[in-house]
Amino acid sequence: MFAINVQANLKPLMAGLDDLAKKQIPFATARALTAVAKKVQAAQTDAIADVFDRPTLFTQRSVGVKAAKKSDLTATVFVKDIAAKYLEPFELGGKHHLPASKRGGTLLNPKAIPLNQYGNLPKGKLRRLMGKPDVFVGTVAFKSGQTISGIWQRPPAGQRRADYKRGYRTEYGTKGKLGSVDGVKTGLKLLVRFGDALPVQQRLGYRERAKDVVQASLQAEFTKAMGEALATATRR
Repeated sequence: MFAINVQANLKPLMAGLDDLAKKQIPFATARALTAVAKKVQAAQTDAIADVFDRPTLFTQRSVGVKAAKKSDLTATVFVKDIAAKYLEPFELGGKHHLPASKRGGTLLNPKAIPLNQYGNLPKGKLRRLMGKPDVFVGTVAFKSGQTISGIWQRPPAGQRRADYKRGYRTEYGTKGKLGSVDGVKTGLKLLVRFGDALPVQQRLGYRERAKDVVQASLQAEFTKAMGEALATATRR
């Protein structure tokens, strides 16, 4: 959470106003703050599309605005709760917030699975994987002492036999052509890894962008709102 104080910015604009104009200040201020907040919302929404590759519609629509009122001269730009959890590292730094499965809240990190157009696991993909005879969930222990938990796929039986005849063998005894996971040779394919969130690389720059938009648009929006408020008051 962060705040941008605009009180100092508005003081010069209020100087020299007559009594009628001063009465319109709360209304004009609320209008101006709300208009600026919507500009911030639009800028942040555009940034999400620029920073991320194929963001979901849910993510693109995650930035909201709470309008200011005459009785509460505060306009708020916020990220909706669910999206805020996984977007926060892209603003503050840290590791990816990986989605939790229904298997006791395990974090899932897809490794060798085709993702959907938004870069996520397709709906029902895990259930379909688990129905395959060559796929299993488990923790594999290597001779090095390293253990890796996840969803694994065994190589085809015929391929295992052919590779074994050519002398291939995994460190933990399963026949198959050698691949590697984290530099450890294995004949299995790691489809989904459990619980290994990685540091984020991109940055949203939410704070700096919001401040830039406020500084660039507040005066113009207040002047516009004040003119509209005075025009309305004069017609009464």
